[in-house]
Amino acid sequence: MEISEKKNSSTPVLGILEWFRPGEYEEVKNAIADLKRLGITHLRTGISWADWYVEGTEEWYDWLFKELEPHVEILPCFLYTPPSIGEMQKTSAPPKDLKAYADFIDVMINKYGNYFEWVELWNEPNNKIEYDFTLDYSWNKFAKMISMAANWAKERGKKTLLGGMSPIDPNWLQMMVEQGVLEKIDAVGIHGFPHVFDQQWKGWDVNIKAVREVLEKGGYDKEIWISEAGFSTWQNDEVKQYQEFKNVLNADADRIYWYSLKDLDPKNATVGGFHLDEREYFFGLKKTDGTKKLLYKLLEKDGVENIQKQDYISKQYQIKEDEQYSLITGGAGFIGTNLASRLLSEGKKVMVYDSLFRDGVEENLQWLKQQYEDKLIIQIAGINETRILQNCVEHASEVFHLCAQVAVTSSVTNPIHDFHVNLQGTFNLLEAIRNSKHQPPLIFTSTNKVYGNLKDVEMIENETRFYPADEKMKKYGINEKIPLDFHSPYGCSKGAADQYILDYSRTYGLKTVVFRMSCIYGPHQFGTEDQGWVAHFLISALQDDPITIYGNGKQVRDILYVDDLIDAFLLAKKNMNSLAGEVFNIGGGPENTVSLLEILNLIKEKADKKMDVSFEDWRTGDQFYYVSNTDKFKEATGWKPKYKVGQGVENLVHWLCENRNIELPATLKSKKAIAI
Repeated sequence: MEISEKKNSSTPVLGILEWFRPGEYEEVKNAIADLKRLGITHLRTGISWADWYVEGTEEWYDWLFKELEPHVEILPCFLYTPPSIGEMQKTSAPPKDLKAYADFIDVMINKYGNYFEWVELWNEPNNKIEYDFTLDYSWNKFAKMISMAANWAKERGKKTLLGGMSPIDPNWLQMMVEQGVLEKIDAVGIHGFPHVFDQQWKGWDVNIKAVREVLEKGGYDKEIWISEAGFSTWQNDEVKQYQEFKNVLNADADRIYWYSLKDLDPKNATVGGFHLDEREYFFGLKKTDGTKKLLYKLLEKDGVENIQKQDYISKQYQIKEDEQYSLITGGAGFIGTNLASRLLSEGKKVMVYDSLFRDGVEENLQWLKQQYEDKLIIQIAGINETRILQNCVEHASEVFHLCAQVAVTSSVTNPIHDFHVNLQGTFNLLEAIRNSKHQPPLIFTSTNKVYGNLKDVEMIENETRFYPADEKMKKYGINEKIPLDFHSPYGCSKGAADQYILDYSRTYGLKTVVFRMSCIYGPHQFGTEDQGWVAHFLISALQDDPITIYGNGKQVRDILYVDDLIDAFLLAKKNMNSLAGEVFNIGGGPENTVSLLEILNLIKEKADKKMDVSFEDWRTGDQFYYVSNTDKFKEATGWKPKYKVGQGVENLVHWLCENRNIELPATLKSKKAIAI
């Protein structure tokens, strides 16, 4: 593939390093798709000399080069001695016949030379796992082996890269200079893993300067390539991965290869052994299940050229001793953004604590930063980064715990992630509060799903909705005395978190309030079929996208406009001394109920759109009817919703049109978003 490189640019040419095992056909196809999404056109990958003699490997490499070539410029790294011809029977040993490596390079150029311009000669020669230098103390054998291979590659018209040092060692490079290795080398490779394997990291500038000094002293003008750089998120620190990526882009290097696209499969061993070093398994831009980490999402959304401009991505590893704020976990989400905006507009300092896991929430964070930069503290971190979390809680005047995995369907497909966020994360927060000096009060958003599918409630069905046969329930809704009945991993994780919070109030005296929410809607909501269905239906209607209804559409919910929910939060905080240890059902109540069919008709009216609606089978555990009885909270605080369904939906249409550059429906052009 012919790809023009950047010359005299402040940004080096960027590629990705990805190792493929023979037979990983789907992994290669997925990698190509990822590289396209990220706009990256250079790929470094390993070509194993040892595997070449295994049956089926030649066919694998035939396919691999042909598959990659239309999409990327390939940098093949030729490495690993066949154990049968090594001084010892292992891939890191020097070959008995040093010329054999050059012969292998010749075979590779003959067979695949049309697919690449550069050849990389070995990998990490000063790393004992990759090249056992105890069999070659002064690297004399290595120097001869590489010199012969480089000479032959140059004869065949290829450019040569000396396999990257790891760690970066100018003394080792000086040995290569003295032994004449660089005579036929066009570029020198270096590897760096700041604050992972390179724990006393001095910075790219210092390391590259030292390498350049060795080259200049030897009279060489060679390119310097960072042929491998990366950061392991084994401690869940995705912001640090992003920061190290930004740092390496500023390095004075001619080309950079970032390691890697995807975390290593935990079923596989690394070169060093099976799970001997857990850090090895978490260098990917994506997790093994395909979940995109923060850096991947930012690259996909904004491109490499804009990665330095994300000034809203920040992490507070240390917090000022006298700092105090309202802490909102999940603060960049839909509800968190509205809560943060309310508090900030009242002049209060707020820490938004969010991992940016959900797509779109970074837009909410950017908006908050633009509106309230002076009072806003941004903490991009996961709820399971316990040291960071403890530090943040120590300075919080109150905690609003909104962080959650919120989709039932996602909990079914990935119950481990659901557990870690919803239950483990909540437990971590409770422990942080319990162990803090001042134990700030906690307000938690639970869910109506803790009541299960309410299958024992007898239902009546009419043309547009279900409703309870019990007249009292129909009039007042479902109260907190309904037995808990957890369904789905989501119901279990949120329900268990709900109960932990109530029990920590009983057992440890923490001041906590739990809200079991019905359906909340409003501005800053990026609706999906799984969560935020009012916004999802509206977005689909405004964009002329099809809508799928699961079931017959007669299932009923009470819906609550987000401003009314924020009012409830603030009242709970104000009355915490009398409400501590209590749980409240919260939603629009019986006055604000809709079935799915009814909301579609309302959206059709407000959005002035015809809708393409289809129906699928019921989803497991779906409630035919859920309407919150909010009397307990009303009686305790005097709260009641201000927004009726019609006005709330109109407000959301206004916001969606403004923020998605959609023309406002003619039916609403004369109206403003107001409260009723």
